[in-house]
Amino acid sequence: MSLLPFKNKIPRINSDCFIAPNSMIIGDVEIGSMSSVWFGTVVRGDVFNIRVGSNTNIQDNSVVHVTTNKYPTIIGNNVTIGHSVILHGCSIFDNSLIGIGSVVLDQCEIEEWSIIAAGSMVKPGTKIASGKLWGGLPAKEIRDINDKEREWIAELSNNYVKLSRQYLSI
Repeated sequence: MSLLPFKNKIPRINSDCFIAPNSMIIGDVEIGSMSSVWFGTVVRGDVFNIRVGSNTNIQDNSVVHVTTNKYPTIIGNNVTIGHSVILHGCSIFDNSLIGIGSVVLDQCEIEEWSIIAAGSMVKPGTKIASGKLWGGLPAKEIRDINDKEREWIAELSNNYVKLSRQYLSI
């Protein structure tokens, strides 16, 4: 893995995390227990802080950044960030799923148990209430999520914890 200090800020990553060798983690970044950052991902906390909770996965080729001195990026526990997602200066609460190829912009708040459909773009300042499915360009509320989708969110997070353990044992 590539960890790069920036302006005396050194990434702090829990020792039980899986961080892919070609990912890049820069500056004021903290990553909680059993989380994972997958291949080709950049987590760049150079001009503000990034906080990632426990049991969270940030999948391949994603970009996590911040808004200079205004908006950090905060990602909760048990969150799945799909492949090629861009998160910029936003907050993703616990037990949420951000679908493949989505973009979540400055000052957005995605509350717990929410799903952003693959390929969506969430406009700056959008507040998404708990338990909602949003999707589209720009993203709009589609409906409440159901119990099966809640189980799916939990399963995805657990699957990535298990997969990361396999990578750590190689």
